[in-house]
Amino acid sequence: MTQPPDTPALSVRAVSKSFGETVALADVGFEVRQRSVHALLGGNGSGKSTLVKILAGVQGADRGEIEVAGETVDASRTSPEWATSVGLHFVHQDLGVFRNLSVAENFALGSSYGSREAAPVRWRSLHRRAAAVLERFEIEVSTRARMDSVRPAMQTMIAVARALQDADEESRGVLVLDEPSAALPAEEVEVLHGAIRGYIRDGHTVVLVSHRLDEVLAICTDATFLRDGRHAGTSSLEGSDEAALIRAIVGADSASVEKPPPGARPEQTRLRVEGLSVGPVVDCTLAVGAGEVLGISGLVGSGRTSLLQGIFGARPLREGRVELDGEQLRLRGPAAAVAAGIAYLPEDRGAEAAFSDRSVSDNLAIPALDRYWSGLRQRGGAERRDAAAAIARYGVVVAGPRAPVSTMSGGNQQKVMLARWLELEPRLLLLDEPTQGVDVGARHAIHSQVRDAAAAGCAVIVVSSDAKELAELCDRVVGLVNGRLGEELRGPDVTTARCLEIANSLTGDEQEALQSLEEMTT
Repeated sequence: MTQPPDTPALSVRAVSKSFGETVALADVGFEVRQRSVHALLGGNGSGKSTLVKILAGVQGADRGEIEVAGETVDASRTSPEWATSVGLHFVHQDLGVFRNLSVAENFALGSSYGSREAAPVRWRSLHRRAAAVLERFEIEVSTRARMDSVRPAMQTMIAVARALQDADEESRGVLVLDEPSAALPAEEVEVLHGAIRGYIRDGHTVVLVSHRLDEVLAICTDATFLRDGRHAGTSSLEGSDEAALIRAIVGADSASVEKPPPGARPEQTRLRVEGLSVGPVVDCTLAVGAGEVLGISGLVGSGRTSLLQGIFGARPLREGRVELDGEQLRLRGPAAAVAAGIAYLPEDRGAEAAFSDRSVSDNLAIPALDRYWSGLRQRGGAERRDAAAAIARYGVVVAGPRAPVSTMSGGNQQKVMLARWLELEPRLLLLDEPTQGVDVGARHAIHSQVRDAAAAGCAVIVVSSDAKELAELCDRVVGLVNGRLGEELRGPDVTTARCLEIANSLTGDEQEALQSLEEMTT
């Protein structure tokens, strides 16, 4: 049934959610107007992801109400079935598409294969139905094309069309897009924006989660700001600019945070990178002093992770050189990097760092197995003694060295992953999102351990999408935008607001290109 035009498409009322003593959401409430593009903004840990999971029915709230299409539900009782029934549709950052299957098969997996149980798939009907959906959303691609052959923006639009393929033609519903342009090259972003404007013309409402402030200003009409799990305001974006968004995201207190004095030894350059090109990163040149913590501020897709992987030898370099203490490194792989004294803690600890089914002791020993093996004999006692000492030294809360890592909280898992490397006393420590998904106590402990390592002379590079973390932890921060290093912050300029700002800034080359384009069109 069509709702009166002044009825909100989505109402969130006093929604709260806690995980133990950690408050993820506290009495959050706001409304989303029909046929609007409504931004949901906030830093890491602000509660955006938790709220989206509650809306999707993946998690239940502790209390609160949600109203969609005139139907109100207790926020503790949401479910995926409820979300679908009221017209809530979701496209998450990873899209959830199957790249080894055809476009038509991806549509079928989002609905059904149109066949009775145990009956053969009616392929002609399946392709005909997929073609009708593609035509409805004005997507020009063959239903038989494999998804991995389709360009990135088109994959995103196909994921959206799949989510909306069974949407009620009359009531339309609400489409929640979580960082839809995060991994898209610049030329593809405007294609996606055009598609979003089309969804609005067709009567849909869009809730957009994005860290790209230029994107928010380009296509959003309103915004809700979350800060530390609380509602920090909802307002129209008419006449707004990036500076205003940054102030609303970080709050009034964006001054430089008090932190220990820098431990950098300016006369001793520990790492020098010259002309490095790897993945989307182009011609990167930087230096890090012994004892210095350098932050890299950039959006998803800017090349942050590729830069660290290139320095660690986990990704082949197209060109450039890496020097450690004045010696050029021949990085043929991570093993060579570890031997040279480089440590790397990746963003996805579950998939790339932790051996979750193995013990804490085993996980700590992995980079230094030669210490605990004599020929074919394992020195298990020494391994467990060292593990017990590390557990105490790094404040890991766990039953003991033999406990599986899978039984630990995210914060304690991350402490173990960091301890694994710090026990080796590396010369260079590379950290990718070091406190993502950990609680406040673990975050503080990890920051202290990183600063202690720097004080002992270790050079540290921290990649983080959390501007507050960069301001708290780093001596110096440099922006990385579309694969190129940009503005650099030092001393009192290293604030939460400025770190967020340089992640959204244009590089000098891009500013010149934009200026040239403006001159050509005027």
